[in-house]
Amino acid sequence: MKKLRNFLLGMDLLFVCILAGKFAENSMLQMVDGKAKTVSDASARDLDKKKVALTFDDGPNINYTEMLLDGLKERGVHATFFLLGKEVEKSPEIVKKMYKDGHLIGNHSYEHVNLSNLSDEAAILQVDKTNEAIYKVTGEYPEYIRPPFGCWKSNLDYQTKMIEVLWNVDPLDWKTNNADAVASRILKNVQEDDIILLHDASESSVNAAFQIIDKLKKDGYEFVTVDEILFN
Repeated sequence: MKKLRNFLLGMDLLFVCILAGKFAENSMLQMVDGKAKTVSDASARDLDKKKVALTFDDGPNINYTEMLLDGLKERGVHATFFLLGKEVEKSPEIVKKMYKDGHLIGNHSYEHVNLSNLSDEAAILQVDKTNEAIYKVTGEYPEYIRPPFGCWKSNLDYQTKMIEVLWNVDPLDWKTNNADAVASRILKNVQEDDIILLHDASESSVNAAFQIIDKLKKDGYEFVTVDEILFN
């Protein structure tokens, strides 16, 4: 999948370069307030941006998700949240805020169960109940699903149009309360176009996310939602 994303990204860059070349043939410079500015400066800066996606599983959490949302908004970052249906029903106002803030919302099953261990009917129920819970709050059905434990039933692809999303970097944040350790694990391994797995179920994970954002932004990374990684 990552090779495919890199190939598609390469094709996008080639297309941009071709357009930039054609544009340069017509006019390389524009005069603004008596000073010459190259028209390619802005697009060159855009091409320098490295994209990465932060994702959060198991929410919304009544204690920590709002703290996370406030920090993301302060930093101008959009993330992807894979929600549990039963938690959506408990905290619809948090989901409303999440949606209003422009984050991408996905499905993480209703009760955090291994879908591959269930019958087809039971697995579909886990997915459908969560989709309905999210729809009741946001007015939109989610398009993306992250199956708990990364265990999907391949035959369900024929019964749902949802897109499965896994991850490239997993710091196992749920195993520790040390935010610095979680952030360090990610920063040592993250690369362009990676999808980072975190959980919004502890203060340490939330603080680790803020550390990651602040550091990677300084390193030239742009934080996007998973659809921009998968399809751009």
